[in-house]
Amino acid sequence: MKKNLSLILILLAVLAACNSGKKTNPNADEITVAAYYFPNYHTGDPRNVKQKGEGWSEWELVKTAIPRFPGHHQPNVPLWGYTDEKDPKVMEQKIDAAASNGIDCFIFDWYMYEDGPFLNRCIDEGFLKAENCDSIKFALMWANHDWVDIHPYTRGAEQKLLYPGKVSPERFEEIGDFVIKEYFSKPNYWKIDGKPYFSVYDVQKFVEGFGSLEATKTAMEVLNKKAEKAGLKGVHWNLVAWGNPILPVENAPADTPALIKALGFNSATSYVWIHHTELPETQTDYNWVRDRYFEHWEKAKTDYGVSYFPNVTMGWDATPRCDLKSEWANVGYPFMNTIGNNTPENFQKALQMTKDILLADPNGPRILNINCWNEWTEGSYLEPDTIHGMKYLEAVREVFPRNK
Repeated sequence: MKKNLSLILILLAVLAACNSGKKTNPNADEITVAAYYFPNYHTGDPRNVKQKGEGWSEWELVKTAIPRFPGHHQPNVPLWGYTDEKDPKVMEQKIDAAASNGIDCFIFDWYMYEDGPFLNRCIDEGFLKAENCDSIKFALMWANHDWVDIHPYTRGAEQKLLYPGKVSPERFEEIGDFVIKEYFSKPNYWKIDGKPYFSVYDVQKFVEGFGSLEATKTAMEVLNKKAEKAGLKGVHWNLVAWGNPILPVENAPADTPALIKALGFNSATSYVWIHHTELPETQTDYNWVRDRYFEHWEKAKTDYGVSYFPNVTMGWDATPRCDLKSEWANVGYPFMNTIGNNTPENFQKALQMTKDILLADPNGPRILNINCWNEWTEGSYLEPDTIHGMKYLEAVREVFPRNK
């Protein structure tokens, strides 16, 4: 299988080169690069204050992380310091670094529950009030999964549900009105064919709130019409598809292609490589995980029946979310195996391979996303650290140079 995959990738790269002079449109080689952004690195969120106390952010877990097995590097130390992302000046630094290194868009993990928002100060007070906000696009990935108390998690303890991901039909209508007014209408909100990109993380929780596929589809169509009434061309509905549950509350859908078809999603994507493969070793080799994901990608392109936007993952190490008093073992999130050998060079190679495969299909999508701008407690981040500096961001720029 590994040998066959390598041959396929070589052939696709050759096809990309052959097609370079046969563009079906003037932007055929322009690929949009989006990076997921996890907004739990600011103080003062009301829910965090209630649960963790004043002054807490997920930086506290980054600071106290320790090595869990031989050859394990922790803690990872941010080169820019433990900054507060709700500060527009802090966000300006992030935007500058992203825009000058090939990142076109931040896809914010966006939390909105039945009883209100969570972690919204990052985007509302930091990003949208940054003076250079317009130099990068932004979009929402509605992270509508159950939020359980795992920051940190004590091995063997009950995983307490804090905020249920399911919302009622009435609440979703309010959410739809809110996103159109506050986000979709912004000039730098990311749009595909004139439609604002809106991604749903947990399709099963989404459907559960409405009680049926038919009612869910109707609600999606209502939001489309509201967006059109607001002067947009509707909504680009994107599904985050996954088959290998990670979080303790996740359950993989039985038939993702059927859900995509029934609900009318416009595209699908992935959040992280390990949603599609196990990690058999304590430090599973990065290139091995990449190849398993590419196998999934090849199937998804045909099975899903809609445009599929591939993901490139920088790494995986959830050990900072493990309670320091608990012995580490591979027993389930966050006590789970990691990805090793995720050097900037290997990351750059994965980006280049992804680019080549996209360009090999003259009629295929020109979009990919990266996990993640700042998943520090899951070991997947582009922000500079004290070991590699800016090398991961520079890898993006090398593969996706921008003339800006």
